[in-house]
Amino acid sequence: MQFLDQAKIFVSSGVGGDGAVSFRREKFVEYGGPDGGDGGRGGDIIFECVGGLNTLIDFRYTQHFRAGRGGHGMGRNRTGPGADNKTIKVPVGTQVLADDDERTLIADLTRPGQRVVLLRGGDGGKGNSHYKSSTNRAPRQFQPGFPGGEMWVWLRLKLIADAGLLGAPNAGKSTFINAVSNAAAKVGAYPFTTLKPQLGVVGHKGKELVMADIPGLIAGAAEGVGIGDRFLGHVERCRVLLHLVDASAAAPVKAWRTVRDELEAYGGGLVDKPEILALSKADLVTPSALAAKQRALEKASGVRVYVMSAATRQGVDVVLDALIELAGHEAGEATADVQTWNPL
Repeated sequence: MQFLDQAKIFVSSGVGGDGAVSFRREKFVEYGGPDGGDGGRGGDIIFECVGGLNTLIDFRYTQHFRAGRGGHGMGRNRTGPGADNKTIKVPVGTQVLADDDERTLIADLTRPGQRVVLLRGGDGGKGNSHYKSSTNRAPRQFQPGFPGGEMWVWLRLKLIADAGLLGAPNAGKSTFINAVSNAAAKVGAYPFTTLKPQLGVVGHKGKELVMADIPGLIAGAAEGVGIGDRFLGHVERCRVLLHLVDASAAAPVKAWRTVRDELEAYGGGLVDKPEILALSKADLVTPSALAAKQRALEKASGVRVYVMSAATRQGVDVVLDALIELAGHEAGEATADVQTWNPL
């Protein structure tokens, strides 16, 4: 399935039904008069968070969503039927943003079963039975149905994961996630083999955590160089970040600083998240050179630097121990939630 993490759609709630103009004219019934019923209510636009989805690709082909119109009122004081709501199902981690600036957050759907009423349907109009009085015994007034709301919104998917993988291209991120999880990320000896985020479930010592791998970052990613930094949104929700630096690179300290600079330029609090720093591809470097690069990186970063090789499993368990401890992952039960967005 093709991965898509943002889409623009148009939503419109239903118009309320008109009130009716009707009169009783039954031969043997006393006290005839106006009996026009009210119109039915228009349908709401509702976003529902569901499990089992991990892409917004469906919204590339269907971009307009309209709720139905309420039924018109009828005689004998019968109210028109209300229209069905339009429920739009989105993956866990979807944000609904205003179209005008693509930054104003309208709704953040993070739990399966969570529902947000984005636009209320219009109320039905009143029938002529509401207008009768001692001086107006045969009113022909009725109230039209109230309009619904309509707007363009952006949907942006930010994957829900416990740990996020960071690093420059070819830092060994895909090899690592393939080795420790059920993911099947593409691996190749050229930059940007990872073109879209990958999710994998890691099982380690009786515990599980969800890990996200994103495309590599290069200098200038914040300005759109390479694939850019938009995919960093998928690690904003992570509890801990695993930053892999290629031990076989000529200047691992420079590679580490480049990624850190891009995190700071992106914002979103990524530079403040707990981070584990590790030299990957340790099997490609001699022990003496590896030790020297480890000391240099520890001096520059001021934190412990782990050494590992996903190909040989060297040091992998130690890194996973640190990830489990920092993530503090405990499975929780999602609860259904219904919210209403008030644009006022």
